[in-house]
Amino acid sequence: MSAAPAIIVGITGASGAAYGVRLLERLGELGADTHLVVTPSGVINVHHELGLSRDELAAKATHAWPVGDIGACIASGSFGAQAMVVAPCTMKSLAAIAHGFGDNLLTRAADVMLKERRRLVLMVRETPFNLAHLRNMTAVTEMGGVVFPPLPAFYNKPQSIAEMVDDTVERVIELLGVTGATPRRWNGL
Repeated sequence: MSAAPAIIVGITGASGAAYGVRLLERLGELGADTHLVVTPSGVINVHHELGLSRDELAAKATHAWPVGDIGACIASGSFGAQAMVVAPCTMKSLAAIAHGFGDNLLTRAADVMLKERRRLVLMVRETPFNLAHLRNMTAVTEMGGVVFPPLPAFYNKPQSIAEMVDDTVERVIELLGVTGATPRRWNGL
């Protein structure tokens, strides 16, 4: 029997906290060992958008690390996390990751994923994009990261926001390499 995959979930202050929370829930259902790190603005936004406290959010993860704990296990490549997702990802966090500013645990863990050539998925949230945003997304992509704006697939005819979130989350879980993801497939017209 293989060990549960260690997946790092970062949550920043961009709109779309539901993606990060639902990822934690689904990864837990699939038996993943989740490591949560949330920026201060992420905590505020999770409370604003979803009504969850810091403790309620942390309870959804296997492990929760303070964003300032640069000595946490997820700050090292030797820890061996399988993958990381930042959901949602602010343009500030994107810029820090694109330029190697490991100035907090979230950006350091993302840097580790890139240097170790492990899967890093950034669910960037901003619109419209300016040239700096686009260049930072290009830089992360060139380093092996996956830029995944959470855009809904309307061809699946979602009936609720929850369905749109779930559809996106399942696609991300598949990208993270976690067994059991159930993204809806396009089978043509």
